[in-house]
Amino acid sequence: MNLLPLDPDQLLSTTRAVRKRLDFDRPVEREVIEECMAMALQAPTASNSQPWQFVIVTDAERKLAIAELYRKSYAAYAGPMPDAEALATPQGRMRMSSQYLADRFHEVPAFVIPCVFGRLDELPGDSQSAMYGSIVQAGWSFCLAARARSMGTCWTTLHLTYEREVAEILGIPFAEVTQTSLITLGYTLGTEFKAAARGDLSEVVRWDHW
Repeated sequence: MNLLPLDPDQLLSTTRAVRKRLDFDRPVEREVIEECMAMALQAPTASNSQPWQFVIVTDAERKLAIAELYRKSYAAYAGPMPDAEALATPQGRMRMSSQYLADRFHEVPAFVIPCVFGRLDELPGDSQSAMYGSIVQAGWSFCLAARARSMGTCWTTLHLTYEREVAEILGIPFAEVTQTSLITLGYTLGTEFKAAARGDLSEVVRWDHW
């Protein structure tokens, strides 16, 4: 597949969480997902352990079942919709964007669920960090590869409130495998994205001491 003409800095600075600009009507080809997965598997892992498994969901019934659980978790997390004045703020616009994705979650062309072997909640903190550090790097590599192929992603975790139920839907052995996130995936409506507004480096970077 042809890649977008993005240099590394452009790719890194324009890989957004895409919600409203997903093309819900265009399927994502299996071979393109596999190209992105091949890039994900190149990510570094703790002790080169490669502790990962990825469950890719395109089946409509399974997506709907997971989406219903996601919406239930989202409703508890987000609470009532703010008033019009609050919705006009940056946080309000983010809320509307998140609500839009939640409402149409079942229409997302593909879900990618990064998993690791073992129950991470049973491990000591340093081991949890190593495992999450490994799978997050692989997941972010997947998101970058998807962006380069004209697709958008959004890293979500709210389905994990119902991790056991999702495991049952997908046949994941809950006692042996931890789901770490759910990445929504679809082609984007347009491919131009801007760098995000962020704070000045001086506000967040400390040299040699706090």
